[in-house]
Amino acid sequence: MPEQYLRALREPGQRVNPLFPFLGVKVERLTPERVVLALPFREDFIQGGGVIAGGIMATLADEAMAHVVLANLDEGKTTATIEMSLRFLKPIKKGAIVAEAGLVKKGRQVLAVEAKIMDEQGQLLALAGASFMVVDIKP
Repeated sequence: MPEQYLRALREPGQRVNPLFPFLGVKVERLTPERVVLALPFREDFIQGGGVIAGGIMATLADEAMAHVVLANLDEGKTTATIEMSLRFLKPIKKGAIVAEAGLVKKGRQVLAVEAKIMDEQGQLLALAGASFMVVDIKP
């Protein structure tokens, strides 16, 4: 699944991950070493305090980290997030956000991953860390 899925994810108009077109996520880079996802700004992402909702940033971070894990798995395997932490460093009121994720440690059953969330100018908005479990795909 990982290779076929990741190849399809790069195609224009992809439908293998419906969340990406729903939110507007763009795949900038997708390799085993690094995944970069960009999310163009939408007014819908603003919460009551006038800034982009933390949940939007958390979703982008989780997706970037999950996809770097997927890029490191063998066929017949998939992954699930088992824990995630996110430290918000700076609010953002408008503009695209970018998540850049990479592996910290690749175990046989659990992988540790980190992500940075940045604005369009590369200013750090948030830091994320997560653990992902390797799961067998059931036929």
